[in-house]
Amino acid sequence: MTFRARHLLGVEQLAPDEITTLLDLAESYVALNRRTVKHGDALDGLTQINLFFENSTRTQSSFELAGKRLGADVMNMAVAQSSVKKGETLIDTALTLNAMQPDLLVVRHPNSGAVNLLAEKVNCAVINAGDGRHEHPTQALLDALTIRRAKGRLHRLTVAICGDIAHSRVARSNLILLGKMEARVRLVGPATLMPSGAAEWGCEIYEDMAEGLRDADVVMMLRLQKERMDGGFIPSEREYYHRWGLDAEKLALAKPDAIVMHPGPMNRGVEIDGTIADDINRSVIQDQVEMGVAVRMAAMDLLARNLRAERGKAAAGTYV
Repeated sequence: MTFRARHLLGVEQLAPDEITTLLDLAESYVALNRRTVKHGDALDGLTQINLFFENSTRTQSSFELAGKRLGADVMNMAVAQSSVKKGETLIDTALTLNAMQPDLLVVRHPNSGAVNLLAEKVNCAVINAGDGRHEHPTQALLDALTIRRAKGRLHRLTVAICGDIAHSRVARSNLILLGKMEARVRLVGPATLMPSGAAEWGCEIYEDMAEGLRDADVVMMLRLQKERMDGGFIPSEREYYHRWGLDAEKLALAKPDAIVMHPGPMNRGVEIDGTIADDINRSVIQDQVEMGVAVRMAAMDLLARNLRAERGKAAAGTYV
């Protein structure tokens, strides 16, 4: 199995064969998670710390469940009550954590690049669970697994990523991953929510929802991230839904077998109609949640293998 990474800081660092390796391993964990007894031993004896500087329900619980199912000792750090709130720097936090001898550190942070900085200061494997507007690699990987299971492939598919592109690390990671796997990506949304320079990213840009969705194989809706907005990016939620929210009329422009995705949490009636979100024939939103646990199990398994191999070589060098 080809997976060379020491950390998982972004999709950008992964080669196509590494992405395929991770998705293939995740398939085996989908099967394990559907068994009555859902436990493996890939992380036996290892310690996993989840360090979330931003609130999270799906991602944190998914990583916690993934670690426990693979046998890790899992600790969730309550950052709101931690020394960070008392003025401790990120570097000092990293040094404190490093002294605890963790093996896997899962980090979510509001600032782009913060997770990379932590990875430089610790001796364990680090997984980026989302940093600012930068990346959210495991979300893109679970989306890829969901698409591959539904469509049988990733290459030569047309994927429309719609909504608040500018503030979305999910959009960025998906764009990078799908590009590596030879899919055709469209970014669809209002000009105010489209990042500058997006046209240079090797994708198609549409402001008109109808044009963007036409003949798409996959429709991926994004949440309006109001907490990251400073100013008037949209006229109103009602107008936004009318023009860029996914309803049956707009979805009819995509291919008849197009699937609908959303990373969550959803704002029903803002970016997506509730009926569409709950349509078991089109929506794979709940599948994304299921795939999230399997992908995070696979990611931690592969990183743990590399960590053990690295430590093994270091120990052998010590005794030479």
